[in-house]
Amino acid sequence: MLEFRRLTAGYGRQPVLRDLDLALSPGEITVIGGLNGCGKSTLLRTASGLLPPLGGQVLLEGAPLEELSPQQRAMRMAYLPQGRNVPELTALRMVLHGRFAYLSFPRQYRREDFDAARAALEWVGCSHLAQRGMASLSGGERQKVYIAMALAQDTGVILMDEPTTYLDIRARFEVMELARHLAGMGKTVVMVLHDLDLTLRYARRVILLDGGGVVADGAPADLCANGSVERVFGVAAARASLPWGEEYVFRPLSAP
Repeated sequence: MLEFRRLTAGYGRQPVLRDLDLALSPGEITVIGGLNGCGKSTLLRTASGLLPPLGGQVLLEGAPLEELSPQQRAMRMAYLPQGRNVPELTALRMVLHGRFAYLSFPRQYRREDFDAARAALEWVGCSHLAQRGMASLSGGERQKVYIAMALAQDTGVILMDEPTTYLDIRARFEVMELARHLAGMGKTVVMVLHDLDLTLRYARRVILLDGGGVVADGAPADLCANGSVERVFGVAAARASLPWGEEYVFRPLSAP
């Protein structure tokens, strides 16, 4: 469980988000959406502890985030940022980073850590990449390795900031299916996504931000039906019957 109580977040003394009250539940994918600059990544950075709140609190499994040590946070919450440098590590070594919080001095990986890392790579379908360098992997393969790292970290909460950015269409679906499986394991999965189609397809709950606060919060179908998607994004959204089932389709409001 991840909670925000009257949370104000931003940079320096400039708030981007004000007085948010949210409780994010386990066992489902929650997507934070909105236009560029609305505070989506700011919210995730504050939730992860990388950005101190300007006011209010973040609670992680009922405990105020500021009262938890970095190790305690890492044992309860994994954070996958949007951009990162590609390390000169093999995929297995990258996944092992998820076990760091569980190591005691002198910080040497144990057999159980290697077992957890290998099991996580197998779970994301990347066992064959264990000895490959991260720089040699495709964007989709690399993102799966990062998800394996989060899985090996064995936390109840997983934050993902734009995990599908720059991926080809097949890789995007594969990453979102992995996120769905993580939620199915009872984890609280919170994602920032720009892709509205993926948001409406995979999210159980969508929280839309605008003007420093929450302007819509609910199931995808409800936000389409009540006009929230139209107001925030300026597009009309509807469900269409296709040969493989129903999908969301979009039309700019300014289209003739």
